[in-house]
Amino acid sequence: MLGALKGELSATAVNAPMVAPEVSILNVTFLLFLSYTATAINKKNIMVGCCDVQVLSELAPYVVLAEKLGRLAVQLVCGGSGIKSVKVVYRSARGPDDLDTRLLRAMVTKGIIEPISNTIVNLVNADFIAKQRGLRISEERVVVDSSPELPVDSIQVQISSVDSKFASAIAEGGHISIDGKVKFGEPHLTCVGSFDVDVSLQGNLILCRQVDQPGMIGRVGNILGEQNVNVSFMSVGRTSRRKKAIMAIGVDEEPNKQALDNIGAVPAIEEFVFLKL
Repeated sequence: MLGALKGELSATAVNAPMVAPEVSILNVTFLLFLSYTATAINKKNIMVGCCDVQVLSELAPYVVLAEKLGRLAVQLVCGGSGIKSVKVVYRSARGPDDLDTRLLRAMVTKGIIEPISNTIVNLVNADFIAKQRGLRISEERVVVDSSPELPVDSIQVQISSVDSKFASAIAEGGHISIDGKVKFGEPHLTCVGSFDVDVSLQGNLILCRQVDQPGMIGRVGNILGEQNVNVSFMSVGRTSRRKKAIMAIGVDEEPNKQALDNIGAVPAIEEFVFLKL
């Protein structure tokens, strides 16, 4: 218990699987091993059942992606505490019987609840707290033509019946929608609403919707540079040439108010949002 509270590995938790030494070398925090490993939570709130070590090892690269997508999605909601319905869509070449998504669902749930809750949330109690808050988490699996060696091709998080701080994150169905993939072992944001992007989910993120015109990347980059904010990644997605575009910018530091005000003052930028990851 002391190790878990300090953020260390908790390989002998009674409601999590034993962690083999070869799995421990993965770059995963103890939260992976305090995963949602039960098949259900019974009426006494006792965890039953477990996931095997092979599942943990295989899904390890997707654990961080799942949590960050949940954390990003909830920050796009106006008044995050009003969230009632979340849908997680897994695209995979594998059939339903060959993909155990319990761990990923728990990580998405954790990512959504933690930023809007005063309750300590971990992978053991994530589903229980979601039920207490009236938050319904549903899942859908879509079979795609990709490598069957990869357990998951992409993960999509949808939040329904809410207003968004960033209108461009609203998909055609009227819900907030973001997609992500694991690329070269790192989590990447690949779609916001109907806009395709490709930016690593490291550090923090700025999303800007703007008129697609020359000079926008340099202009925003200069604003951040003047305030000593380092840009780590950048990607632009657009609907068509010289129409609307989304610029996704990874930053190492949190921009100060002056930097954000200056970005918002750029005439071609129609909306923007800063997200902590």
